[in-house]
Amino acid sequence: MLDYFLNALVTLFVTIDPLGLAPIFVGLTRGLSRAQRRQTALRATITAAIILYAFALVGEGLLGFLGISLAAFRIAGGLMLFWIGFEMVFERRDQRKLASATKAIEEDRTHDPADIHHLAIFPLAIPLMAGPGAISATILIAASAPSTLGMIGLLIIIAALLGSCLAVFLLADPLDRMLGNTGRIVLTRLLGVLLAALAVQFVADGITEIVRGIG
Repeated sequence: MLDYFLNALVTLFVTIDPLGLAPIFVGLTRGLSRAQRRQTALRATITAAIILYAFALVGEGLLGFLGISLAAFRIAGGLMLFWIGFEMVFERRDQRKLASATKAIEEDRTHDPADIHHLAIFPLAIPLMAGPGAISATILIAASAPSTLGMIGLLIIIAALLGSCLAVFLLADPLDRMLGNTGRIVLTRLLGVLLAALAVQFVADGITEIVRGIG
């Protein structure tokens, strides 16, 4: 059970990447008042929580309804997570996130600056917090839950990580200055290696399950 919780914590922490969201949140909400930034952060956190909770609880059933085996999803999800880890190691993920954020900023600045709270939905909640990587990881981890207690623990871990995202958003400016460019690069690369290793394990488990089924 402890290994399960540790695996869930590390995988979701890396895919959600709360610390990496700080500079993006600063850029997205530049020009907003403190109250507007707080409202945006809270809305984004609640939206992401609803999405991840939904996939944790019904994701495996949805796969079954679509005729997708869990083994196949393990391989596909593992490959996706490996690509995210690859991007993190070679500093490509931040560029992709920044491109999505910049596009959203350009689109939203065509409206009244006081009416941009929908930035909390896109791109903050989707895809930056609850993106394809986090959703895939959530389904895979939930499907591997050893018991009801394991599932409850997973939901608590998701809540804790999204709570940390909210804290990061509220403290985005000082955190971004504290980490600095060098700190962000080192942290991102270390977490990328961890995620790549976990992704390989997902793929290996999926292949093993398929081979056993054939045998």
